[in-house]
Amino acid sequence: MSKRKIKNSRAIVTGSSSGIGRAVALELARCGASVVIVARREDRLRQLADEITAVGGRVEIVAGDITNAEVRDRAIDIATSRFGGLDILINNAGIGASGLFEHADPDRLRRIFEVNFFALVEMTRAALPALKQGVDPIVVNVSSILGHRGVPHNSEYSASKFAVQGFSESIRAEFARDGIDVLVVSPGTTETEFFDSVIECTGKPSWPEHAAVSSDEVARRTVRAIRLGRHEIIPYRWGRLLCRLNRISPGLVDRLMARYV
Repeated sequence: MSKRKIKNSRAIVTGSSSGIGRAVALELARCGASVVIVARREDRLRQLADEITAVGGRVEIVAGDITNAEVRDRAIDIATSRFGGLDILINNAGIGASGLFEHADPDRLRRIFEVNFFALVEMTRAALPALKQGVDPIVVNVSSILGHRGVPHNSEYSASKFAVQGFSESIRAEFARDGIDVLVVSPGTTETEFFDSVIECTGKPSWPEHAAVSSDEVARRTVRAIRLGRHEIIPYRWGRLLCRLNRISPGLVDRLMARYV
């Protein structure tokens, strides 16, 4: 764990056309980083690129599906060829679904894991040689509080984020010898378009209303955690409370969750 400067660093941000990824890319640019932004929606990327340019940042666009190896390789090639290297990898791209497991289309589990886990793993694998040559390099995996505690109606999404947690802890130990930090960001309810674009919705729980955290706030806390060399942050008060309660009394949380099936 080491402190680092954001200014003059070289970063890749996946899933950067909206939400947390967009806000993180813009925050990194404001702090002086050069950023490769990656997502499927090219029009959104161009809008973001204009904003980054307006704050004096350097930016390159890669439009495509992060599950495609060619898209992942192109992002890394652009970072190294245009910016001279790679210091920060933000694995943010993700999708979700809502509904009870018994009513789910089996294909939705595979699609969620392809985006949320397998693409993240393979992006990290592909970027590793460049990160080893980077300055104070770090991998940032955007997970979820549902990677700490599974909840009803989100079984596949929770499973994918638990996988991200386990992978991150493992590579943190492995990458330490190369001086590469690993940060896990575990947001809770955030003001994004995430729930507007779930791949399937066959039902959802009626959770108590809690104020959502803005994407900009998550981005600010994420970049601060990168700067400080943190290992994990949970930028959501109710999420931190849930995780603590689950550690103290998982049986109690099980009973609470059963009310929302």
